[in-house]
Amino acid sequence: MKSSSSFRESTTILESTSQLQVHEVEGNTAGYASEQEALASLNGVVPPDEELLHGDSQSSLSDGADHVFLVKRISIVGGKDFRDASAIGANDTGRQGVNFVLTNAGGERFYEYTSANVGKYMAIVLGTRVKNVAVIKSAIRDQGQIEGQFSKEQIEALSFTLRTGALPATIVPIEQRTVGASLGADSIKQGVIAAVVGMTAVLIFMLIYYRGSGINADLALFLNLVILLGFMGFFHATLTLPGIAGVILTIGMGVDSNVLIFERIREEIRSGKGPAQAVEHGFAHAWVTIVDTHVTTIVSAAILFMFGTGPVKGFATTLVFGLLANLFTAVYVSRVIFDAHVNAKSVGEKLSI
Repeated sequence: MKSSSSFRESTTILESTSQLQVHEVEGNTAGYASEQEALASLNGVVPPDEELLHGDSQSSLSDGADHVFLVKRISIVGGKDFRDASAIGANDTGRQGVNFVLTNAGGERFYEYTSANVGKYMAIVLGTRVKNVAVIKSAIRDQGQIEGQFSKEQIEALSFTLRTGALPATIVPIEQRTVGASLGADSIKQGVIAAVVGMTAVLIFMLIYYRGSGINADLALFLNLVILLGFMGFFHATLTLPGIAGVILTIGMGVDSNVLIFERIREEIRSGKGPAQAVEHGFAHAWVTIVDTHVTTIVSAAILFMFGTGPVKGFATTLVFGLLANLFTAVYVSRVIFDAHVNAKSVGEKLSI
């Protein structure tokens, strides 16, 4: 309850964006019940050098209801004049309060006023609201004390107000957005659609460009996706929007691995080697490059997982699972399919790639 009260007080002070000031109190120092009552005591006219301010239940002379105080317009000291403030415990009479410290310049002005107005009342004002009304018991220079019948929460709030009374900047709203509950579901749905469309386009491209061998690549990519989803299901990983991005990147890495292998096999065929030798040498030469690219990417993803936030960790987790699956499918699954296809060919029959 204490922390909740402090939070509400902090929020109120920040939202006010006004400096704390100390004003001289005129008229009824206990406050008027309403503005009409205050105006009646002034014959309906507020003097030009004075103003009416409302005070809340933290005023030491308040009975808990809203009161109206008549104060001088020009403050004695302002928020920038307060250097520090701290709460003090109850004395012999049960009254407790706040010690405050002023700057040198503020202390001199405060001393001149308090030494000439002992016995009078002053109001501590934040923005346009009276936070406390206190009597001047003696001349005060750079250090003073505010006493009253305060609760512990009121003392903490008053000391916090004095410490943060000088707010140099104004809070200006730049942008305000309302996020509905369906935004996350819509984003994930669109991400899934993007992944499906992208993978379909890749599968079609591999079939057109690599002909019969494109079927081999498509099977490897599809199995890669199945293994990835299986990994995530086994470890109970949640598929978030960044995770979908990791899936799409995994598909791209899988295509890159197949392209490296297929292009190397094409080079071996152009050099005059037969299908069996071309496949064997193509996988052997492409293996080093594939491992190098995957290991470096996995290391990067591991760093993202260790130092990133939740969404970044989701992306890194999906990417690592996908790359491990891709290493298996691009080299071993695709190699088994190629070997079976080559063994089924007649002597001298060309490889469709």
